Amino acid sequence: MMKKYFAEIIGTFAMIFCGCGAIAINEITNDSISHVGVAITWGLIVMSMIYAFGETSGAHFNPAVTFGFAVAKKFPWNEVPKYILAQALGAFLACFLLWFLFPESETLGSSIPADGFEPYKAFVLELLLTFFLMVVIINVSTGSKEIGTMAAIAVGSVILLEAMFAGPMTKASMNPIRSLAPALVSGNLQHLWLYLTAPFIGAFLAIKSCSLIKDNNCC
Repeated sequence: MMKKYFAEIIGTFAMIFCGCGAIAINEITNDSISHVGVAITWGLIVMSMIYAFGETSGAHFNPAVTFGFAVAKKFPWNEVPKYILAQALGAFLACFLLWFLFPESETLGSSIPADGFEPYKAFVLELLLTFFLMVVIINVSTGSKEIGTMAAIAVGSVILLEAMFAGPMTKASMNPIRSLAPALVSGNLQHLWLYLTAPFIGAFLAIKSCSLIKDNNCC
């Protein structure tokens, strides 16, 4: 029973440690990893963790994804708080370790809109990014589980793609806990509200739009 929660803790920990870690290292080493390298890191770690834990927990690693599966009636609502708690634990453990390892990083990979990019525009962009992500997830998942080659490659690829083109503007979070943990640990709380709301709205809209196309695959 507890295995799925431990899988969510470890998978989220690995995702945040590698993804936010790549941003933090890039920050303190004068862009040695590069924007492209950061995007690839996010895509590869998500793909790897889906391979590792998809069969056990479904490899959600994202409260918005867990919420989306519940809206789609593929995941029990009473499990949602437990999954989100496990994801939060993994994310905060990763961020505290990053803070210990790289104290010179000012952001620890926090989600912050680019200078001059209005918060409402960042909100719309994050909503759309999560919408696209959830559309892919719900169509390649088995029930509430992201498992198998197709799911791992498809989800990892869309995250890499979205991080590649939208990362410079919003950091392409698509994940409330991915934004909350580094923000609280590093103290970068500006515009955090949009990263805590847009992904849930995007996931909800993805499920509702998907139900208009594939009744047997969504809610």
